Amino acid sequence: MKIQISNGMFIAMILNIMYAKAIGVTQGVLARAVGQDMWLATLFGTLEGIVMMYLTYVVIRRTPDKDYVQLGQLLLGRWFSILISLVIFVFFVVAFGPIMITFVYHLRDYFLPDAPLWIFVVTSLVVGAIGCYYGLEVMARIAVIGLLFMFTLNVLITVGSMQEFDIRNLLPIMESGMPKTAKASMHYLADCAMATMMATLVLPLVNKVQKGHGRFGVLGILGSGMVIIIWAILEGAVLSAEVTSQYTLSCMKLARNAHMGTFLQRYEMIMIALYSLPALFEVMFCIYGTSVSMSRVFGLKSNRPMIIPCSIVLGLFGYWVIEDHFRAIDFLENYWPFIALPIAIGLPIVMLLLRVMLSHKLQKKSA
Repeated sequence: MKIQISNGMFIAMILNIMYAKAIGVTQGVLARAVGQDMWLATLFGTLEGIVMMYLTYVVIRRTPDKDYVQLGQLLLGRWFSILISLVIFVFFVVAFGPIMITFVYHLRDYFLPDAPLWIFVVTSLVVGAIGCYYGLEVMARIAVIGLLFMFTLNVLITVGSMQEFDIRNLLPIMESGMPKTAKASMHYLADCAMATMMATLVLPLVNKVQKGHGRFGVLGILGSGMVIIIWAILEGAVLSAEVTSQYTLSCMKLARNAHMGTFLQRYEMIMIALYSLPALFEVMFCIYGTSVSMSRVFGLKSNRPMIIPCSIVLGLFGYWVIEDHFRAIDFLENYWPFIALPIAIGLPIVMLLLRVMLSHKLQKKSA
């Protein structure tokens, strides 16, 4: 029986795979790059992400039952499908670095500073591997629950920050200038890249994907931008861009400032509870993406035999990144976007060009 996920689940998966990292560390990076214009950089990144997601859809719309690896095999044969699988594998391994920075530093720096790093890495991988083992449909349902957590957290943080909100902290607008703000948006666009690379594997499994004309992927990126830009505005207006730029996890500083009434002071524990599911979904999909791509390399019918080997590779790389705080920030700001974006933008463009040039092959296959 073929796996099918609904369009709503697909949108929820997009929001989940972007949310934790985007509010966790991306806004601090943007604040260091463009100051109070970080919310504009997030907006520009959202618009760019919409284009990137639609391009991803355009590649598969005429063969909606084929993901990028299967389409590559139709176009140029087995060797090319292996190459695409390896590219996808590399992307999700590299993406695991920022995800671990987000997940581990939240828990370790604020709650369990004396706990060894390997505990956080191993625990997240065990939970992620279990979710991956039960399959994409289970992961999609987890994403729907995570979506509820995200909206609850957004409502709480918005209401709790209103007393400290000062719009003057967001002025002047566009102080950094359009070119610099647009350049900074690539850090948020790298978050969108995780969603578009997810789509390269998931879109053919979405129910009636060809009838959606790509709008559900676009809605997912747009919805992500809406729930994430709230954090960019609140952090700029409540904390100020200068304060935001000084924190690796600026969202936790905002959560500490938020309060409602007399008894609900500081949101750290509430935030971690609501934040955990989207963060673990990111881990799950990194395991899924790497295990599926490697199962295609070795010609396996199921990705399950590759879950443990891929989890080990991800764990080793993630541990190496987060072991040194300076290395983690350097990787986050100077390496991750320049690895993620060429893959997430270049792969759809290459596939689209090949589709145009080798369209006769697809016509023969379908005939």
